[in-house]
Amino acid sequence: MIFKQALRRELSFTTGGVFLVLVTVMITTLVIRILGFAANGTVNPKDAFTLIALATIGYMAVLLTVSVFVAVLIVLVRWYKDSEMIVWFASGLSISNLIGPVLRFATPLIILIALLALFVWPWANRESTLISQQFQQRDDVSMVTAGQFKESAKADRVFFIEELDVGKSEVKNVFVADSKNGKLSIAVASSGFIQNGEGGEKSIVLNDGRRYEGQPNQPDFRILEFGEYTTRIHKKEVLAPLPRDREKTIQELLNEPNPVFINPNRAELLWRIGLPLMALGLVLMAIPLAYVNPRLGNYTAMFYAVLIYLIYSNLLNLTQNFVSQGKLSVFVGVWPIHLMAFLIAIVLIRHRINPSLKWWRRQLPAAFSRK
Repeated sequence: MIFKQALRRELSFTTGGVFLVLVTVMITTLVIRILGFAANGTVNPKDAFTLIALATIGYMAVLLTVSVFVAVLIVLVRWYKDSEMIVWFASGLSISNLIGPVLRFATPLIILIALLALFVWPWANRESTLISQQFQQRDDVSMVTAGQFKESAKADRVFFIEELDVGKSEVKNVFVADSKNGKLSIAVASSGFIQNGEGGEKSIVLNDGRRYEGQPNQPDFRILEFGEYTTRIHKKEVLAPLPRDREKTIQELLNEPNPVFINPNRAELLWRIGLPLMALGLVLMAIPLAYVNPRLGNYTAMFYAVLIYLIYSNLLNLTQNFVSQGKLSVFVGVWPIHLMAFLIAIVLIRHRINPSLKWWRRQLPAAFSRK
């Protein structure tokens, strides 16, 4: 009982520590990437922290999976290294007696991983897409930024405004270049304002400026001075984007009427179901993989553990791609990888129970092994 309580306590603290480290690394990576998108004008800088939070929440299931796996490894490796496992074995217990306490600790986290993968993951992806799409579908006025050249939605107009007073809808030192029917028109003015018209239409009215039409080396080139010049702003209709498979709820994945999206939806469902199963398989494999000879003190098992995680996750992603492309049935792809992981865990555990026997005899029942 004392050992089980100590194991549960150490697993809790270690899982929390590993999870905080992984979250910190992920947030740092997301900050660099999303702030780069904001600098390029892909996302609104005001939405950067919201997008970072949504992306972090969306990947909580993956982070928890890795955290539980690494935590079990770290704790049991330390127990082997500090000879605490020798006390465990000397008290009449074997490595198989670790399965129960470890699973009792990991089961609530595996259930949480399943809930995050099934429900929180699509919600976070959907919200991130909506925020990004709303910013990209903004009208040309909202795209104008002081001190920057901005291209219109239809790529037929370029704006430059040196100063912009949003509250008063005033602009200063304005440059507008239009390209229509193969003709170039450039208007410059020292001041102007944004005018709201009927039906939500907007225009920029330039005051006391000059307009250049045509090419300078052509006979129809003209220079016009104006007291007031109005240029309309294209207003986009904000449309809700069609949800991708990673943004769909469970019901949407199962009730897809379009045959084109059936396989991608099934592949997404396979990945969501496979994540908690992968967490369970990794936890079971971590118990025998944590073995370390206290006299040698090497950590070769940690290297194998990382390699197994990479192979496991890549095989899951590869199966998802095969199902999405229609090369593999979802009913065939949903079980082989996880079954293989559980079998490997059983073989490794039986190997650690009696390592003095040959590997193939360890897998036989005890009655056969004595013969």
